[in-house]
Amino acid sequence: MLDAANAPTGVPAGLNALEARLRQDLGWLELPARPWVPPRRHAGQDVTDVVVIGGGMCGLVAAVALRLLGIDNIRVLDRAAAGQEGPWVTYARMETLRSPKTLTGPALDLPALTFRAWHEAQHGPAAFAAMGKIPRGMWMDYLVWYRRVMGIEVENGVEVTLIRPETEALFTLETSAGRIPCRRVVLATGRDGLGSAWLPEIAALLPPALRAHSRDDIDFAALAGKRVGVVGAGASAMDNAAAALEAGCARLDLLVRRPALPWVNKFTGIGSPGVVHGFAGLPDDWKWRFLNLVLRSQTPPPRDSTLRVSRHPHAHLHLASPVQDLTVQDGVIRLETPAKVLELDFLIFATGFRVAFETRPELALLAPYIRFWGDRFQPAKGEENEELSASPDLDAAFAFQEKVPGTCPALARLHCFNYPATLSHGKLSGDIPAVSAGAQRLAQGIARAFFVEDRDIHYATLEAYETPELLGDEWPDRS
Repeated sequence: MLDAANAPTGVPAGLNALEARLRQDLGWLELPARPWVPPRRHAGQDVTDVVVIGGGMCGLVAAVALRLLGIDNIRVLDRAAAGQEGPWVTYARMETLRSPKTLTGPALDLPALTFRAWHEAQHGPAAFAAMGKIPRGMWMDYLVWYRRVMGIEVENGVEVTLIRPETEALFTLETSAGRIPCRRVVLATGRDGLGSAWLPEIAALLPPALRAHSRDDIDFAALAGKRVGVVGAGASAMDNAAAALEAGCARLDLLVRRPALPWVNKFTGIGSPGVVHGFAGLPDDWKWRFLNLVLRSQTPPPRDSTLRVSRHPHAHLHLASPVQDLTVQDGVIRLETPAKVLELDFLIFATGFRVAFETRPELALLAPYIRFWGDRFQPAKGEENEELSASPDLDAAFAFQEKVPGTCPALARLHCFNYPATLSHGKLSGDIPAVSAGAQRLAQGIARAFFVEDRDIHYATLEAYETPELLGDEWPDRS
């Protein structure tokens, strides 16, 4: 971690100074803590203490939080190429982040690790003050730096194909790079980490060549001169609509079920440390009430993203326009709404993600035993919500729990540090604002569990410890 000798050449002087300050801060805080987890072997192989699946923002901050607590026998795997982890330079299509530039994000209470410190070190305080919101690509550049300075070695191009519970206390990961025995697994796998992009059933009426999900790798250049439709009212709908318009589509139709776009981002209204640390302590019915209200209200698209679309005269907004039917003739989509019929050449569904274990083969051996909120919680009448019912019911350290006690004890060592954890923990594992608090909660829970599991070894170490404080010459001989 923070090895100055391995810093790349050409680093700006200001950034070198910032990295020196970060090393000094960590030294003053005596971080990372000395490694303390006893090593283990299984079937002739060294056992990794924690494997983090996902090298994006959540995976990186989880790995750093573990390292700072002295849990350093970890591996971070990501199937993407280096610099392509997460959504930031792949399927995210906004111009800037939604989050305020001053948020500390994954900095883990280290001022020199914040985006602001990184930006000002290179461009100065005046440039930071003049910047509106953080450009999306710049955030990825920051994460690449974060990964380097905190010494997190992400193994890129590695896909986990199966998580196999060998015993209650040991997993074997089947990966494209071989087998990895490990004690715990953290799923830092993003919005679709427990499922996939969700398409409504009606989408199946279109051939794949004429449709896409906003999560897909879309060839927007091929949409130049085409009539493009986008289904949805959220940020991704606006961002994909803007990308199609800026690529030169002939017409853009945005189809929204609601009679009006949502205006208010509800959760921002109560953002505070109280929410960050208090949400997990709420009774179940109150957790449900909070998130059901947010989901019912829906998060509006950012104003900048909406203006990015509306400034194009050939962009058309259709409210109260659910898609009722889709047909195709001679390569042209005929889309019916209650108000009109549209002819399109391509349709993008910005319809979000769903928990769907059947789409995650790596979880096949564990999924049947995982408990969801819908397995044990009955909401009040009128508060029913299918998305919330499909949320995993997690423990205090983000670990899955068994649907039927005793059927799969290994689940207690599989941690869900991605967006579906929200109902159990609040918004700590998918968005920038409170991701450090989430990572610290995760890492502290894992540290606690390791100490409890290895208590015999630690007790034996305690018994064997014989380094004296007194040497026998401290008290003068007064006989």
